[in-house]
Amino acid sequence: MIKNQIFVFILRWAVSSAGMWLCITLFGHLSSESTFWLYVVAGLIFSLVNSVIKPLATLISLPLIILSLGIFVLIINIAMVGLTIWILPNVEIGFGGALLSALTMSLINYLVNFLVPAYNRS
Repeated sequence: MIKNQIFVFILRWAVSSAGMWLCITLFGHLSSESTFWLYVVAGLIFSLVNSVIKPLATLISLPLIILSLGIFVLIINIAMVGLTIWILPNVEIGFGGALLSALTMSLINYLVNFLVPAYNRS
């Protein structure tokens, strides 16, 4: 069971790293040289933010999510991408880029959840 959870976390980390590479490359701006490790750290930060802070933010904003019929979840996703980018050094992204990055990361995570059966079991 623990091996499965570790595998799922490493898979999420790898997928998040690839997704953050795509989002930073397409929608962001780097003020220094990009390296492989920047994207590995970005994926780790994004995975940790999504597994720790996002559930708390979702719980706190549950009334707004219900009132907006779920659209407020998009604002939460934008905030999670923004927080990840804010933590990363030498990376900048605007609100539009954060919006597109949130949509891209949501789509990537949805596809991985759909395509990899072991990803759903924890």
